[in-house]
Amino acid sequence: MTTDKVKGPASYFPSIEKTYGHPVAHWFAVLQAAGPRKHMELVALLKGEHGLGHGHANALVAHFLAAN
Repeated sequence: MTTDKVKGPASYFPSIEKTYGHPVAHWFAVLQAAGPRKHMELVALLKGEHGLGHGHANALVAHFLAAN
């Protein structure tokens, strides 16, 4: 059995879901709806309009942009 620890931005996902009460898919939908923006613009959106902490917002944006 492999017990590889999740690394990178995805390692924040369980904490994000617990802290803010939404699955990460919700946050990815928010980012998608924001349209094409730069990394830090998206981080600022999550922090300013949704109250996320910087680390959590940055992890979501990094994962989102890498996947798109």
